[in-house]
Amino acid sequence: FYCQSCGDIVVKDRKFLRVLPLPSENWSDLVEEWCCHPDPFARSTLHPQHGDCFLGDTFFLLNSGNESHVPESPVCCSEAGHHVSQSGSNLKSKENTRVICKRCKTMLGETVSADTVKYYATEVIIELAEGSFSPTPRSQFVQSMIAQCLLELSSAKSTFRFTIKGDNGKTYILIWLLNSDTLLVESLGSSSSHGVFTLFGDILVPSSGPVGSWNAVKVLYQPCTKCRNKDLADAWENDMGVHPLKFPSETCLELLLILGLSTASLPPSLRCMNSFQV
Repeated sequence: FYCQSCGDIVVKDRKFLRVLPLPSENWSDLVEEWCCHPDPFARSTLHPQHGDCFLGDTFFLLNSGNESHVPESPVCCSEAGHHVSQSGSNLKSKENTRVICKRCKTMLGETVSADTVKYYATEVIIELAEGSFSPTPRSQFVQSMIAQCLLELSSAKSTFRFTIKGDNGKTYILIWLLNSDTLLVESLGSSSSHGVFTLFGDILVPSSGPVGSWNAVKVLYQPCTKCRNKDLADAWENDMGVHPLKFPSETCLELLLILGLSTASLPPSLRCMNSFQV
């Protein structure tokens, strides 16, 4: 596992004997509907052993083993006689569970328990040990990973509305998947077009031919920063047809910037649909 931002090795020389998908986050809430007797899973947790890699919608769960970058057991200690408020204590404890890249200090994930660590799919790249690592431009990587996530979930669960949440619990963006089979075509012949942001961000343009084409997804979105669209966000929060996706807060802000620049690159008449941005 490499840090996507700087290429530093995060997890080295690991061979997984089992790679298994996790159930959806709210699976335990449905157990009462499945079972006619008390919850048989109440005392057990889905934690990976050393040879396991568990796959969530937006993350990987690994057994931390003895990896040096994982923080010690996330216990919030305070000196005797020093009273810390409950909210401040929780915030401090949350900080202690963050897994940070040693080289560039990017947040890669968080510790889930004493021996389990979660890595977000937008923060790490997985490569074979024999191959040479070549970094992907950040904007391109974030776009492709989140687009892939939206496609897989919409196909598997027939859900098309998503809330993008940060690791701090805040909702940053509401996304409505409109088209998953959009083909974008850009003329590469005009040098003047490279002075402005295009839909393809920092993607390296192909050297052959005057036209480049890319597969893309078209989404409608609403920003939720600074209490914007709070009523709509609350309504989506309580809607069973909306699927929550969690990423590091910094990545949520990156995605919001990518979406905003993408919207700005469209003709003015195509930038909005009802109250949503395109």
